[in-house]
Amino acid sequence: MSENLVLPVLPLREIVLFPGASIPIAAGRPGTLKAIEAALATADRLVFAVAQRVDQEEVSPSNLYTVGTIASVGAIQRGMGSARLLLQGQTRGIAMRLSEKGGMLEAAVLPARDMPPLDLNDPASVALQKELRERSADLGKKLGIPDEVVSQVLSEAVEPGTLADIVAAYIDIPVIERQKLLETLGIEDRVRRTLVHVQRLISVLEAQEDIKSKVQQEISGRQKEMFLREQLKAIQKELGEGEFGGDDAHLKELKAKLDALELPDEARKEVEREWSRLKRLQGESMEAGVIRTFLETLAELPWSRRSEDHLDVVEAARILEEDHYGLPDVKDRVLEFLAVRQLIAEREAPGQERAKEAAALPGKGKILLFIGPPGVGKTSIAKSIARAMGRKYVRISLGGARDEADIRGHRRTYVGAMPGRILQGMKQAGTKNPVFLLDEIDKLGVSFQGDPASALLEVLDPAQNDTFTDHYLGIPFDLSEVLFVATANFMQGIPAPLLDRLETVEFTGYTEEEKREIARRYLLPRVLSGNGLSRENLELRDDALAAVISEYTREAGVRQLERSLDKLARKVARKIAAKEVSALLVTPADVETLLGRKKVHPEQKIPADQVGIATGMYYTPAGGDIMFVEAALMPGKGDLVLTGQMGDVMKESARAAWTFARVHADKLGIHDQAFERDVHIHVPAGAVPKDGPSAGIAMATAIVSALSRKPARHDTAMTGEITLSGRVLPIGGVKEKVLGAVRAGITTVVLPKENEVDLEDLPESVRSRLTVHTVTQLEEAMSLTIRGAEYREGHLRLLPVQPSDSSTAH
Repeated sequence: MSENLVLPVLPLREIVLFPGASIPIAAGRPGTLKAIEAALATADRLVFAVAQRVDQEEVSPSNLYTVGTIASVGAIQRGMGSARLLLQGQTRGIAMRLSEKGGMLEAAVLPARDMPPLDLNDPASVALQKELRERSADLGKKLGIPDEVVSQVLSEAVEPGTLADIVAAYIDIPVIERQKLLETLGIEDRVRRTLVHVQRLISVLEAQEDIKSKVQQEISGRQKEMFLREQLKAIQKELGEGEFGGDDAHLKELKAKLDALELPDEARKEVEREWSRLKRLQGESMEAGVIRTFLETLAELPWSRRSEDHLDVVEAARILEEDHYGLPDVKDRVLEFLAVRQLIAEREAPGQERAKEAAALPGKGKILLFIGPPGVGKTSIAKSIARAMGRKYVRISLGGARDEADIRGHRRTYVGAMPGRILQGMKQAGTKNPVFLLDEIDKLGVSFQGDPASALLEVLDPAQNDTFTDHYLGIPFDLSEVLFVATANFMQGIPAPLLDRLETVEFTGYTEEEKREIARRYLLPRVLSGNGLSRENLELRDDALAAVISEYTREAGVRQLERSLDKLARKVARKIAAKEVSALLVTPADVETLLGRKKVHPEQKIPADQVGIATGMYYTPAGGDIMFVEAALMPGKGDLVLTGQMGDVMKESARAAWTFARVHADKLGIHDQAFERDVHIHVPAGAVPKDGPSAGIAMATAIVSALSRKPARHDTAMTGEITLSGRVLPIGGVKEKVLGAVRAGITTVVLPKENEVDLEDLPESVRSRLTVHTVTQLEEAMSLTIRGAEYREGHLRLLPVQPSDSSTAH
């Protein structure tokens, strides 16, 4: 068969027919059946059997490989619309042309010859053929084929190419790999590729046998261990050691604890179910250890244990006052909570049972959030609340927690699973009504492992937390009697749904007077005791203590103050230990000697009125202070230049003040020529970022002062947001801002009218030496902040200024 043959095409699905091999196939497609009938109509009954590239019902020339096998049709069995037949591969063929004819495919096929033939005189070629024959025999043996069948098949293949085809026809490899072998015309290359496939299959079978052997050994080992344990149990039973062997005493104690618990029905059912499972399992098995740990955890939780509340409001007020100075709002809130519980208890359970019944009253709606700057006593006052109420105190820090399992625990299906921090805290407290502090709740993180803030929603919701379900426990636990207290530095870090469940109590920074009193009452005794000193060894004068507060610390709280006092006490302790002094009365001069150069340089008011310089006020978590807004005119085109690291909001305040000055130039006595020059506004210090709307009045005062050449008052500080129409809007942080201004030597303050109520937060000692003006209009504010201005009948007028009244800097 050297010339082209025109043969009917028999498409094969997921099958590759090799020369010398016979395969039975089933045909049912109309085109395939017509091709078979066409072949049977010829004398040699030949077809072109070729594999499809993609297994699909419809057949097209583009979906058929080019290389196939010229095969003869053997025995055939027809059915209704189908046929089963035997194909006998003859030789490789290359389809030179494929076309459709009479509802079937027809191909012009060129028979392909093996090339080049294998040199049987070459030792390497002989070795390759021998290796394929031997490896094929090994593969047949591993597959469980009888040796005589393997030998008969291999003995019929004398030629190397025929051997490779026969082996390829029988091994289990993907269709695409079979097609590649069929398309390989080089005999040596074909034998080599077939040998690689055979060796790979042998390796896979050996690996399977190895895995099967190991699994069988492990199963046998477990069966042996189980048998021995059953024998051990029988022996222990005969010896009277109990059903749990050496752990019998421990498990009996655990069972007694579980039986004594006052559990809800659902929890009791779970305990009984897990106990039954534990009895059926082997004592040392992994699952038994998991169940035992679960039951031990459940037994240690305070299901019904409570601490009795102390409902004496007078005594509670004494304890809170003893532990903390100031914080009136916080103390009032705690005492209100105690008073409500006391009245409910007296109404519901008078007499000796009052305390016992009151302890069981739910604390719904009493979840407090203490929010304020660091070091103001948020965490420590929670301890005082627990002490005042006679409750246990437990604290967990949520800073950096990023996994929901930190709150709700891990499911017991995980190795090393444990309860969440809430239940661990309850176990630590030992009672079901502790004061539970959730510290740094605004520092919660979010990760792919879940959102812990969302998990806290159930914990801190009074309508849900009586059935809080930890993932590890899997049964509801009642948290309704817990007094939760959360702390945070910034409200912005708390998600809105969580914040909605909390009652906010704001902590503000301490005044210098409060810091001095806290230092006298609490910090100094603690510092002296910690450094081996007494009041006889070290005494601070009031002015020395004030110097430490103002020149070495800048904070809202007192942590840095305590560290500074501790450093001072160590210096004195060293002098006393070295016999240099026996006692020391510290004066302001001694403070700098002991603590080194000053670390804080607070702003002070400027010594005289100046043109273009206004004194503003600002707030930070470390407290308030004054700042200077400087405005200067320079040659230009009427542009506004802003420097000093101002934020967007602060820049908008400056532009609003500039627009106000231009619109009201006639009233303000500003010449039109002034607006032809550039105005440069600068807010020191340049390295510190600043933002917020409260500098509006100060911006407007500085700009109008520079444009009108009227000096701004140096002893007056101002704060308030402004609008283009000249309205003054309220701002925040009034207490801290005013205290910072007083510390800087300011005697007069200008505030928005709506902030007048905030003055009640100021100590009486501050209000008595301060003049405060509240305004609603910017013109009214300028009459108080610019020298020579007056405000009459809703209008501002600038009067000539006497030369002695001011000095000019711009």
